[in-house]
Amino acid sequence: MHVAFFVLLCSSLTRYLIVHPHAPGTPWVIALAAALATLYVVGPIFGPRPGGTRATAFLWLAAVVGVWFALVVLAPSFGWCAVPLYYTSLRSLPARYALVLVALMTAAVVGASVKLRMGYGFDPNLIFAPPAGAAVATAVFIYSQRQAERLRTVITDLVRTRRELAATERREGTLAERQRLSMEIHDTLAQGLSSQQMLLQAAERLWETDPESARRHIRTAESIAEHNLAEARRFVHALAPADLAGGGGLDEALRTLAARETSGTLQVRFHEDGTPAAPLPDRVQAALVRIAQGALANIREHADATTAALTLSHLDDQVVLDIADDGRGFDPAERPGGLRGHGLPAMRARVQQLGGTLTIESAPGEGTVLTAAVPLTPET
Repeated sequence: MHVAFFVLLCSSLTRYLIVHPHAPGTPWVIALAAALATLYVVGPIFGPRPGGTRATAFLWLAAVVGVWFALVVLAPSFGWCAVPLYYTSLRSLPARYALVLVALMTAAVVGASVKLRMGYGFDPNLIFAPPAGAAVATAVFIYSQRQAERLRTVITDLVRTRRELAATERREGTLAERQRLSMEIHDTLAQGLSSQQMLLQAAERLWETDPESARRHIRTAESIAEHNLAEARRFVHALAPADLAGGGGLDEALRTLAARETSGTLQVRFHEDGTPAAPLPDRVQAALVRIAQGALANIREHADATTAALTLSHLDDQVVLDIADDGRGFDPAERPGGLRGHGLPAMRARVQQLGGTLTIESAPGEGTVLTAAVPLTPET
């Protein structure tokens, strides 16, 4: 539009100089054309712009339109410059005032054209063409402004939605990480500290009457503390359970766990059925080890059992870990979902993250069987 304005201004001035080279008003026309070009050039400074004052923009527009009116009076051919000025007015003024100014400029163009053709008879194009052109230019500008406003609204909504989505994802990530941390702490450090507390309390009770048993309890507590320290270090570095660090696989880790959890009051056995067709993913092995740790901790603290069994079964489409004990049991119907405390919900969450299921079979006085089944799929 800026290029069109200067092309029309130069062509109008050139035409005037060709047709009226020695007219008395020629110096005025040249001066006014130069003034109009100068005012238009300084428009980015004094005209409508972000951060500019409205009063300065109105004064600039008044000066531009005033000089143009004077030019049209002296040389009607400068009326062609009206179209770019229409857009300048519509961009600078509120809609109702801009429409009034466009109507006045159109009337000036019609008057100048009629004056220029006076003596040549009536020409309907001079009366109807300028208003039609002004109407088209105004309609195009208003439509473009509305479309731009809709686009700005859509972009604003999109940016806000993206920010909300990013905030939601951050919150979900934070909650997921908190859940992971709580499960890791419960299944490792908390259970180990609980075992140490029980052993130290037992050692204190037996210190006077059975020093040898008390020392054995203290040594066991020391071993648990050492294991917990290794777990804590690997936990800080987001590594797999310490029982898997040896590289012997899930079966070796569960066998080691069973041997470590065996004590004078609880006998833990491990049994494996079948062989895996392929090595299990690390996340599956880590989850099953954590589930076994949590289940054995629950058995030791709540079940009052004498024997427990870990059974790892490799099937065609899934791997299943059963943890059974001969303890006091409980009624799952009294605890919806078989959930109690924090340990079982953490186990269920681990299995569900792998697309598997956790089931609990128990009855008062008949022990408990906890089964974690994880499907062997590409997603696992």
